Amino acid sequence: MNLKFKILLHLILFSAVVSNAQTTNVEGSKYQFTKIYNFDPSPVLSQGRTSTCWSFSCLSFLESELMRMGKPSINLSEMYIVRKAYELKAEKYIRMDGKINFGQGGAFHDIPLVIKNFGIVPYDIYTGNYNNDKGHNHDAMFTEYETYMSALLSKISNPNGIDLSWKNEFKGLLDKNLGKDIQEFEWQGKKYTPKSYASYLGLNMDNYVSITSFTNHPIYSKCQLEIPDNWAWGESYNVPLDDLFNVTEQALKNGYTVAWGADVSEKGFSFKNGIAIVPENSGQIEVKGKDNKGFNDAGADRSGNQFTSPGKELVITAENRQLAYDNKTTTDDHGMHIVGLFKDQNGTKYFLVKNSWGSGNYPKGFLYVSENYFRFKTINVYLHKDAISTDLKSKLNLN
Repeated sequence: MNLKFKILLHLILFSAVVSNAQTTNVEGSKYQFTKIYNFDPSPVLSQGRTSTCWSFSCLSFLESELMRMGKPSINLSEMYIVRKAYELKAEKYIRMDGKINFGQGGAFHDIPLVIKNFGIVPYDIYTGNYNNDKGHNHDAMFTEYETYMSALLSKISNPNGIDLSWKNEFKGLLDKNLGKDIQEFEWQGKKYTPKSYASYLGLNMDNYVSITSFTNHPIYSKCQLEIPDNWAWGESYNVPLDDLFNVTEQALKNGYTVAWGADVSEKGFSFKNGIAIVPENSGQIEVKGKDNKGFNDAGADRSGNQFTSPGKELVITAENRQLAYDNKTTTDDHGMHIVGLFKDQNGTKYFLVKNSWGSGNYPKGFLYVSENYFRFKTINVYLHKDAISTDLKSKLNLN
């Protein structure tokens, strides 16, 4: 099955979901969801055996932004972003004597960083050596990169310094594994460079901001997300917990979607059941197996009555949210794309979230995330600044 056919199939499946209002999360469930807001995103894809959710989710978000701007649907190249981020990441890793994270993961900030420095290309121009049968698999590739960078790091004590030819050598590894770099390409009868194509798309990367909510930083100020994958030291605006939820809800109300970074290793996060909740009694959930350390598939099997029947959830406050962040039970695991808001028969609100784990046997690649789960396990959201209320922008001194 080629990629274009997969995309068409996914689009048909999602259209069917929307037309039928997707009133429940999984077959046999007693949940009844009513749509409040919902937007058709670009088709669900799979990140494969990679830890590149940050690229898939943020580009899905930007693809929705292009549609919001009245432009045709386009599949942007996730692996072009990944490739150029590796170049920047490797250079910073050496400058910092290996004292920062060098891994497959990243943050939403990486996408504007790459687009500003290098541009962007369509998926069809740079597939990242996608294997139609097996998809993306970066296990061996990253091992090779990690080995190369470790060997390079061991040479920093050399009296003559490091031979700068390493940059071209590293780019050669990227060429081998992901495909040769793009200098110029033809698209729909016109020639572009990655930068000129980014200009043609009309996405102003300065219009996008990250919002978070943690009490170890001053409220209504900028802070750095203290997570390993924030290797680029991107900044976020820190707001009260209520504002974090409200800004996301209001964005959807105003016609915007939102990129979402979160902890997905919780008992209540079940992609196979199409739902994420915070049960008041998590002991009722049975977990079999283990989650993939790269969080690139549905992971362990989770079963419990509350996945198929609404029940009481833990009340989330700024205090218990911060405690989970401080004691490391809240971890930075995964990036996704919020495309809708629904409510169940009890009035509880749920965000409809597009994932990047494919649409195979799961509920068509989407899941419902309860308000309490969002409040508890969100690391940050990324959105257009015009989606933010005038009052909150004033408090953040955000123009």
